[in-house]
Amino acid sequence: MALFNFRRDTAPAATGSAEEMEAFLKGYSIEVMPRTAEKVEDFRAILPAGTRVYIAHIDTPIADMVATAARLRCEGFEPMPHFPARIIKDRATLMDWVARYKGEAGVKQGLILAGNAGNPPGEFHSSMQLLESGAFDGFERLHVAGHPEGNKDIDPDGSDRMVMEAARWKSAFAERTDAQMAMATQFCFEARPVIDWVKRLAAEGVKLPVHIGVAGPAKLQTLLKFAIACGVGPSLRVLQKRAMDVTKLLLPYEPTEFLAELAAHKAANPDFGIEQVHFFPLGGIKTNAQWVTDHGGASGRPANA
Repeated sequence: MALFNFRRDTAPAATGSAEEMEAFLKGYSIEVMPRTAEKVEDFRAILPAGTRVYIAHIDTPIADMVATAARLRCEGFEPMPHFPARIIKDRATLMDWVARYKGEAGVKQGLILAGNAGNPPGEFHSSMQLLESGAFDGFERLHVAGHPEGNKDIDPDGSDRMVMEAARWKSAFAERTDAQMAMATQFCFEARPVIDWVKRLAAEGVKLPVHIGVAGPAKLQTLLKFAIACGVGPSLRVLQKRAMDVTKLLLPYEPTEFLAELAAHKAANPDFGIEQVHFFPLGGIKTNAQWVTDHGGASGRPANA
């Protein structure tokens, strides 16, 4: 893919300090589904106050989505539900969802994305159509999807031509809306390609800040399953290499090295386009939250700590 055409630095990867890691993790977000949220007795016991919590919409009744958002709001967090275009039947359904989220849960943020390419579209098939619909007028923040390693559903030829074209469109849309916008990405496992991709976004005129997707601590087998299912690109080799090392095979994966390198790069380059970290808690939200607390100091301190 074109994003790997950047010159690579030959120096060893930088190791971020504890201070750099804490600064990089500050304001992190995390993702839940209604069924996983039910297993958390009180989010205040594990997350910093005001944390943005994405609510993934995967074969979930809208009533459960809204109830989860309302609970998070009640406990002092900022719910950001997914709005996947391909599972929204028509404009009336979209407007109903938005009205329920606003009225019942005080939602004012949303992740706008196309959704699974396997879902036959109704009236909508892209995030750009949702953004143009006017349904999100009055929202304070709108996030869109980013793909550091490309997306074969969008660019079957292995390039990133259409992905980058969409990123430029979304960046231009951000300039004409009152809502704050950012690009929340798929998770990956190598820092250098991410750094190159963020630099390329800037070179292409894409001004959206990046909220980099990170797979939280999990069993290696779990990560491999999700990574393959989600279409993670070349950085999957990090997990494959680890799977071949008998001494590491049974140890849980932790994103320490990946984040430390990004944190060090951000500390050395304050204008670098990554604004925040977004966690996919594939090994469980409590495990992920505890890892951030252990590695992020005050940035990961629970609300009631």
